[in-house]
Amino acid sequence: MIRVLGIETSCDETGAAVVEEGRRILSNEVASQIAVHAEFGGVVPEIASRQHIVCISQLVNKALEDAGCTAGDIDAIAVTNGPGLMGSLLVGVCFGKSLAYAWHKPFVPVHHIEGHIFSVFLADNPPAFPFLTLVVSGGHTSLIWCERPHSYRLLGATRDDAVGESFDKVARLLELPYPGGPSIQREAEKGNPAACDFPRAMTQTETLDFSFSGLKTAVLYRLREGGVSREDIAASFQAAAVDTLLLKTRQAIEQTGASRLVLAGGVAANKLLRARLACELGIPVSMPPFELCVDNGAMIAAAGYSRFKHGFLGNTWTRPHPGLPLV
Repeated sequence: MIRVLGIETSCDETGAAVVEEGRRILSNEVASQIAVHAEFGGVVPEIASRQHIVCISQLVNKALEDAGCTAGDIDAIAVTNGPGLMGSLLVGVCFGKSLAYAWHKPFVPVHHIEGHIFSVFLADNPPAFPFLTLVVSGGHTSLIWCERPHSYRLLGATRDDAVGESFDKVARLLELPYPGGPSIQREAEKGNPAACDFPRAMTQTETLDFSFSGLKTAVLYRLREGGVSREDIAASFQAAAVDTLLLKTRQAIEQTGASRLVLAGGVAANKLLRARLACELGIPVSMPPFELCVDNGAMIAAAGYSRFKHGFLGNTWTRPHPGLPLV
C-alpha cells in the first residue's frame, strides 16, 4: 500500500493529509485563515505566508498522528508548487523538500489545479478518463479536456476575474462577510433570481473563454440605482454567474463529445451550481464532497500518488512557480 503525505500552501489554507493508494483518506487537516483575512475583505499575501510558517509543522505532525503513521510509513511527499502566492508556495515547497531529504523519500511537485481535478478520485465512483473538467475557484475558471492522467488540454479560461473572485468582489459591494461565495449563497436563498437582468458575458460566442468583470460592474451600477433589495441582487448575481458557467460547459460538451463532466475547485461547493450541473447537462457529473472543494492536502496527495506511479518526480532544484501553467 502506497501512502503519500500531501501538503498544500498555495494561498490561505494550510493543508496536510495522508492518502493511501490515491483513494483512501487516512487523515486530512486544514488550517483556515478566513478569520485572519476577513477584516481586509480578501487575502493579504504577506500575512498568508506567515500564517503557513506558524502552523505547517504542527499540522503535518497532526496529519501523521491521525493517520497512525510515522516517517517510515510514508512512501512519497507531494507538495503544491504552483500556481499560487509566491510566499505561500515557498513555505510548502521548502518544508516538503526538507522532509523528503531528511526522510529519504521521493519529492513529488503537484500543480494546484491538478490537485482539484484529482479531488474527485477521493469520492465514491471516480470517473474514468477521458473527461471534461470545469474548474471554478477564486483564482481560476477553466474548461479542461483530461485525455488521460497528467495529459490535459485547456479549452477555455477566464479573460479577467475568476468566478470565485467575482463572488468575493460582489460580496464586498453588498457589504457581506468574506469569503463571498458562502455569504452570497446564503443571501441569495432569500432573494428573487429574476429581479435583476444581469449580463451573461460571452455566451453568444463560439469561444469557450469566460468573463465576469462586466457582471461585477453591472452589480455596482444596479446598486447605485437603488430600489432593489440586497437579497434580490445576490440571487440575481448568483443566477447570472451559474448560467454563464452552464452555458459554456454545455458548449464544451457539444464541441468535445464528452460523456462525463468533473466539477472541481472552491466554487464547486455552490449548491445551485451543483444542482443545475447534475440535472441539466444530460451526462454524469462527478463532484468532490463539500469538504474537499476547499484547498486541502488530500487532493494534493491523491494527485501526487498518480504522479509518483507515473514517474513524475521532483528534485532538490524544484522551485515554486506562481504562474505555473497546467499545459
